[in-house]
Amino acid sequence: MKFDLRTLAPAERYKLLGGLVVPRPIALVTTRGTDGHDNAAPFSFFNVLAEEPPIIVLGLGVNAEGHAKDTTNNIRDTGEFVVNLVDEPIAEAMNLCAIDFPPEISEIEVAGFGLLPSESIAPARIAEAPVQMECRRYVTLQPGPERYIVLGEVLVIHVREGIVDPDTLRIDRDAHAPIGRLFGGGYVRTRDRFQMPRLTYEQWLKRKGGEG
Repeated sequence: MKFDLRTLAPAERYKLLGGLVVPRPIALVTTRGTDGHDNAAPFSFFNVLAEEPPIIVLGLGVNAEGHAKDTTNNIRDTGEFVVNLVDEPIAEAMNLCAIDFPPEISEIEVAGFGLLPSESIAPARIAEAPVQMECRRYVTLQPGPERYIVLGEVLVIHVREGIVDPDTLRIDRDAHAPIGRLFGGGYVRTRDRFQMPRLTYEQWLKRKGGEG
């Protein structure tokens, strides 16, 4: 079976890409508008790209009217945002933040989230999130009318106590239980894991029973 994406409508491409490239991490992004209003919205077109400089990427879609969303506009206007990671305990609250509320209703209040001040930027952090990454916009791209791509430099990471060993920086996978996005209303837990160490060339040769 083959699909030539050059012949498909954007909605069809989204359905294929969003359904096949899974699971994806979820960024619950908080921003602050120039009027001081705090906004929160989840995005699963999200990942980490580099460590020097530390860069993450967000793929931000448009609203039902085809206009840039509040998150995109706020990042454009202020250059700042927080990526709050989503674990199982806050999954349902995160989902409430995806509702297209009218301007007078705060999705943060509806979700019951508390806000904490950031250290280096204006947008607040979500207190209940296990990880909160303060970011500054690196560059914004608009490859098409329905998608904005934001690269952000991570300035500060706040992590809930017990997740990271401060001496070794090792992550306690039992303490950190992020969820992943599938497609539509589908999500996945990350508690069912398996280990598969990366092999060196020498180890591969030994497994094959050869010497070179």
